[in-house]
Amino acid sequence: MSTLLYRLGRFAYRAKWRVLVVWIAVLAAVGVALALNPPQTSTEFRIDGTPAQDVLDQLAEEMPDASGASASIVFTAPDGNRIDDPQAAAAIADAVAQINASDSVVTDDAPSQSDPSEMSQEEAAAMQAMADAFSPAGDLELIPLLDGEAPVPGVITSADGSLAMLTVQLTDQVMELPEGATDEIVDAAATAESAGLTVLPSQSLTQTFESPIGSNEIVGLVVAAVVLIITLGSLVVAGLPLITALIGVGVGVGTAYALSSMIAMTSVTPVLALMIGLAVGIDYALFILNRARRLVIDQGLSAYEATGRAVGTAGSAVFFAGLTVIVALSGLAVVGVEFLTIMALIAAATVAIAVVVALTLLPAILGFVGERLVPTKQRRAAEADTDELERPKLATRWASGLVRRKGLVTIGVVALLGVIAVPFASMQLNLPSAGTANLDTVERQSYDAISEGFGEGFNAPLLVVAESADGFDPEAITALKDDLLAADDVNAVIPSGQSENGDLLTLTVVPVDGPNAESTSELVEELRELDLAGIDLGVTGVTAINIDMSEVLSDALIPYLAVIVALSLIILLLVFRSLFVPLTATLGFVLSIAATLGATTAVFQWGWAKELFGFDTPGPLLSFLPIIITGILYGLAMDYQVFLVSSMRESHVHGHPGVKGVVHGYQLAARVVVAAAIIMVSVFAGFIFAHDAMIKQIGFALAIGILFDAFVVRMTLIPAVMAIAGEKAWWLPRWLEKILPNLDVEGDKLVRSLAEAGGAEETATHKPKHSIDA
Repeated sequence: MSTLLYRLGRFAYRAKWRVLVVWIAVLAAVGVALALNPPQTSTEFRIDGTPAQDVLDQLAEEMPDASGASASIVFTAPDGNRIDDPQAAAAIADAVAQINASDSVVTDDAPSQSDPSEMSQEEAAAMQAMADAFSPAGDLELIPLLDGEAPVPGVITSADGSLAMLTVQLTDQVMELPEGATDEIVDAAATAESAGLTVLPSQSLTQTFESPIGSNEIVGLVVAAVVLIITLGSLVVAGLPLITALIGVGVGVGTAYALSSMIAMTSVTPVLALMIGLAVGIDYALFILNRARRLVIDQGLSAYEATGRAVGTAGSAVFFAGLTVIVALSGLAVVGVEFLTIMALIAAATVAIAVVVALTLLPAILGFVGERLVPTKQRRAAEADTDELERPKLATRWASGLVRRKGLVTIGVVALLGVIAVPFASMQLNLPSAGTANLDTVERQSYDAISEGFGEGFNAPLLVVAESADGFDPEAITALKDDLLAADDVNAVIPSGQSENGDLLTLTVVPVDGPNAESTSELVEELRELDLAGIDLGVTGVTAINIDMSEVLSDALIPYLAVIVALSLIILLLVFRSLFVPLTATLGFVLSIAATLGATTAVFQWGWAKELFGFDTPGPLLSFLPIIITGILYGLAMDYQVFLVSSMRESHVHGHPGVKGVVHGYQLAARVVVAAAIIMVSVFAGFIFAHDAMIKQIGFALAIGILFDAFVVRMTLIPAVMAIAGEKAWWLPRWLEKILPNLDVEGDKLVRSLAEAGGAEETATHKPKHSIDA
């Protein structure tokens, strides 16, 4: 592998113009594809096969009008006024008429909305019986809003007359509606403001299609640039990882957006690819650049030869580190959730592009940089043994302290991460709702107004679908109503509709508590388990869909972990040719992911330091956060494991036994690994302040996860446990050693072959002052 990559690096350096033109052409092609296929992402998350989704699909077939999304609009009166004042009521009635005129709104054309004189006596009696069959539980009153003597259809008022709520049934899910449909509804509702009312649409009507990416992410890139300048000591060279990373994510994310018109893709998907692509793209280029510079400084090689050897040695580590990330992300496909699979595969493809860019485009750009890879001033400073030899001392002292106190360090790290992981035990999962939006948003104000006027359960309506071969007459409906009202934590039962043949009935069941309450989840299960003679009950709606989704993703976490751990252990076994290293790497990850989810729960669910991170209401974690974060962090954690421990293995192979190899390898790798980890944390942290709640949680979890894994586990715990194992850390049964291929990740075979051949085109002009930095 190292020899093949060595040749690739030298070729790219020589053929710099051809390689550059190819990448520019690829980027241009992506730009053209994006222009021809504008982005079409969605905020809808769907998992086929869940009970709620199956019921919704049934409705889409048998009662299409009932399968669309529902929305609500709240009208509030100024202080001291009432919503049922004649002027206010007339304004609301006019707004409702305009809303119902929209092609995206389902209106009730049943006889009950017609002139009673046009109905037969039997029809009128049946419709009245159906209307009387529905009532709230307890003392709750559903008071209709009257415009004169006529009720305004679909509008109810609070008992104190301070607000009114209109429930709107849409013809389709929000993201499937024609462009501008929700704006038309909101604008129609806003006409009621002429009477001095405040109009507050619900979250389903305020969802926007704007990109979840904002300007805050630039801060992370600025920090990365500063770290690169400090680490590489050259403004020109420090810009190269940023350039190659941006080209990589341009290709990866641009392709994702271009495909979004053909593949159902959530708005989070390209942003996740951007996060990971930027982070690994910068880090991979940094590792290769740093090795090339060390070869120039330490061995006096030309930039051309140093580039080839850097791609052959550090490039091998980059290749296998990237492969581990790709395996971990691709493993999400085994979960069987379509939106998650697409999200993971696009992120994995972006990582693959970052690896290819680092191995081809970076050496080509170095061909343009030439000997400026290491400025003359830095070469002279190195030759004079000034600062260059002083820098490893801090890493050496730290590593020596770790191995001397290896037992205490191991216990301390395990205890620290264990304490941070405690909140993980109380983690709750759901999708973001208006109830956890910031207080200054319209959707949150609408949510709070509904909760105050009618109860929080009106923000979590459940759509119950009842099916009976015998049909539903008024008596059957009354009996069904009584059964539903008898369930625990039911606030009201409200009519929704009935199929033409009468076999299918839809009812809105309003729980007592909100969408994130445990009692609401229990109510969904209780309704599904109701045993009613001749009637099949199904429960759907946004609340039920989110509950089912959280359960599926939670149950899939352990099987997914088993798959990626098994695959990654095989990769690490091949890379390190050791049983101890892959096992400790994996156990260390278990500690860091538990602490990551614990810290994320403490901040976003418990609300610790919420003001610092730009939100004011804690709530459940994103339902797919644990599984997606587990996959990403596992791959990235193994990145640092590969870069750090491959340096220790290189030291061991080159004659530093046991603890000495741990300290020496740590000294060589520490500076660049620390720089890479700071860059990755900075890039992810830039997304914490995004306006999208989902991106905010993902950014925080990735940033704190890398902080724990890179600095606490890889840079602290791993050297301590490696010191405890000593020489046994590199033990491998002889029978296994014989059958495993030697991938030569450290490039030892390459170095030997070049030395035996007298060097490729150039060799060192003097004895190395110290070993090559990882």
